[in-house]
Amino acid sequence: MKIARGILLGLGAAAILFGAYVMVDTVKPKNIWGLVTWLIGAVIIHDGIISPAVVAISLAMRKRGRRVRPAVIGIIQGAIVVGSIFTLVVVPEIIRKAKGPKNVTVLPFDYANRLAILWAVIAVLAALAIVVYLRVVRRRAERDRIVRS
Repeated sequence: MKIARGILLGLGAAAILFGAYVMVDTVKPKNIWGLVTWLIGAVIIHDGIISPAVVAISLAMRKRGRRVRPAVIGIIQGAIVVGSIFTLVVVPEIIRKAKGPKNVTVLPFDYANRLAILWAVIAVLAALAIVVYLRVVRRRAERDRIVRS
């Protein structure tokens, strides 16, 4: 396990260093501040909005009692995280499109509408995953009851 962790840490550090090299090599120095601003904003949004929302939803579901299985909470949390990350990526396009791009072919789509559709798809997929999980758990419980009988 220690070897695997060391390998993963090394790969992660190498990826970060490579990304930093590519950024410095390809991005103009005046544009790096825009990137830094975006990254700081992403951290603030993640730590100030997304993470507390996921924790609040998790706590609310756990207060409902033992009726909500931990795996169901995990599926819902995963869906929220995926949707939030997509939202974090798409919101700048929505804002830029609302301001009016200098070139209309750069942002040709209705990103707000597509983001809403994406959230609906994520909700449906999460619901399907929960249904499948609960069916599997129920079938295993029935099979175990039959085997014990």
